[in-house]
Amino acid sequence: MPTKLLFQIDSYMKEFEGVVTKIDENKVYLDQTAFHPGPFGGLAADTGFIEMRNQKISVLDVKMESNDEVAHLLEKSIDIKLGDKVKGFIDWEKRYTMMKLHTASHILSSVMYNKYNAKITGGHIDHESAKDDFDLSNINDWRSSLLNAIEEANRLISNCVELKIYYLPKEEAMKIPGIVKLAEKFPPNVEKLRIVEIPGIDIQADGGPHVKNTCEIGKIKVINIENRGKNKKRIYYTVTNS
Repeated sequence: MPTKLLFQIDSYMKEFEGVVTKIDENKVYLDQTAFHPGPFGGLAADTGFIEMRNQKISVLDVKMESNDEVAHLLEKSIDIKLGDKVKGFIDWEKRYTMMKLHTASHILSSVMYNKYNAKITGGHIDHESAKDDFDLSNINDWRSSLLNAIEEANRLISNCVELKIYYLPKEEAMKIPGIVKLAEKFPPNVEKLRIVEIPGIDIQADGGPHVKNTCEIGKIKVINIENRGKNKKRIYYTVTNS
């Protein structure tokens, strides 16, 4: 039975209740969860803890399995049975930074796509930093292109744009130019797609948590830029309030 992903409804949900649907040693499955599983959508897994019968057990990792069930890896096995209700608590500081980075990544990818027709060929977002790979094989001075894109992304972030999140039928969504900016990767075979729109900046099919307003991001700060191959120019970055 697929797990209901509560972070897709409310990215700011810090705690929730769920019912145990399956147990596999120290892996617990719930009917719904606010924990973001990794590496779902290229984002790291949330951490935190679950609570039941006055016990608090750390959640060390969260994984999306092939049947769309989410496994919560606990620090140890606990006395729990099917049908039990538990409360889950997200490590909010980690999650919120990841949300900022995720929205920043959308803005950066939009600038790269619109200015250089560059698609993302890889990447990952964790709780402190992010990395994105772009196909810039048609650009000679690709380093300057990436740095210029960061400047443009920061200018757009400072406009304090409210995000919109909604669903569209897949057939309708796929008609939107640039709806998929991942090279060689398309949305899953579902009838409706979750759309994350940053009005005037970007629109993408996306299943992960985001901030409500671009001003929450602060500013993108470059950590490093690397040449990882012909179709893989990598930029590492974080977000900062200064």
